Amino acid sequence: MTSLLTNLGLDIPVIAAPMAGGATTPAMVIAAADAGGVGFVPAGYKAIDALQADITAVRQASVPFGVNVFAPNPVPISPADYRAYAAQVQREADRFGVTLPAEPKDDDDAWAAKIDLLLSDPVPVVSFTFGLPDTATISALQKQGTVVIQTVTTAEEARVAASAGVDLLAVQASVAGGHSGTLTPSGPPTEVPIGELITQVTHAVDTPVIAAGGITSSAAVAAALHSGASAVAVGTLLLLADESGASATHQAALQDPARTETVLTRAFTGRPARGLRNSFIDTFESHAPLGYPAIHHLTSPLRKAAAAAGVADDVHLWAGTGYRQARRAPTAAILTALTSAL
Repeated sequence: MTSLLTNLGLDIPVIAAPMAGGATTPAMVIAAADAGGVGFVPAGYKAIDALQADITAVRQASVPFGVNVFAPNPVPISPADYRAYAAQVQREADRFGVTLPAEPKDDDDAWAAKIDLLLSDPVPVVSFTFGLPDTATISALQKQGTVVIQTVTTAEEARVAASAGVDLLAVQASVAGGHSGTLTPSGPPTEVPIGELITQVTHAVDTPVIAAGGITSSAAVAAALHSGASAVAVGTLLLLADESGASATHQAALQDPARTETVLTRAFTGRPARGLRNSFIDTFESHAPLGYPAIHHLTSPLRKAAAAAGVADDVHLWAGTGYRQARRAPTAAILTALTSAL
């Protein structure tokens, strides 16, 4: 058993992956713990007051939980490239009467404030994605009793993260839904099956690993554990859960038989992410520049307006390749079912 499983007293080696943007709710985090697993409050795109409120809500349930933070790893974009893409996307936004930002907006998602919060009001586990924090930040959290997890997508990233002193690695395969946690977002994630990726990482480092990406069945959980993972994380499987905060537009798209594939795209945010293929991706992918978080901020008003209007073709429909296995059920039931073959 790893420190994550032992320290938190988990009954099942299954984690409800953090899904930023609203899909993961405090109720889902609590339900994951009730199932014997653990959930993560997503800090990404969340104001510090909102993050504090979510942490408080989960803490009041007296259950183990973690917080997931976007570590800064910006992808620069030139003003000219931004304006050229913005002009194209604005024509789509005009359908909803939305005006998009004319100039690129770059920020670090309130990084310092979120780390300060987690140091002053420690939580059991903190996981990082997008970037790797400096060793001082990792050490400071650990001194507060916090277990630190880093998302990686290759054996080389695992070596770098292990050298920085993290406690566990969330090893994410390219089939995972939503943003890739790659530390090199200028290129597409390496397409390696999760079992093979786990083997590569466990041969490269001694740090315990959590398998993420494409875990949709009890057999897949068993296979990941057999490959060397200490636990698994699932996200897409929970998008239709009773406790999910995913928009009605997103949830309807997941069940739409006309939507038959997922693709990696940078069209919505300027860094690689996997979602259901839709007309926005078909129209803009070939023109989309790399540029995070500028492109995320550019398309955000359009995406919100489209989701509210029920227009799925202009929404980032994040989903992994196993999205057809998502079902409407309580989070606890979904997670518990994943252990039947263990």
